[in-house]
Amino acid sequence: MTDTKRRAPRYPFIATAELIEEQADVRIASRVSELSLYGCYLDMMNPFPEGTRVKLKVYSGNLYFETKAQVIYVHMNIGAGIRFDHILPEHQKVLDQWLEELSKTQPL
Repeated sequence: MTDTKRRAPRYPFIATAELIEEQADVRIASRVSELSLYGCYLDMMNPFPEGTRVKLKVYSGNLYFETKAQVIYVHMNIGAGIRFDHILPEHQKVLDQWLEELSKTQPL
């Protein structure tokens, strides 16, 4: 039996996202489908390999969120799980605002 307990609830969340692998300056446009305090799930056809360190930018409405992150698992031709690594205070406020609004809905 696997332990499905998470550190934080995750919520359905639709937003535009961009992943940037900074060493090679490779950019991938994607869509956020789930969001939590510690990471998100991105829908994309060709995700970066597991372990890739990236900069993540997320846009929803008039708000913008950015963080350094890492690809922690990949579902080829479907998407990838992303862990947030370093969030600046001004971007943490945006994430907190989104999560506060999402907390009024049912987590996944």
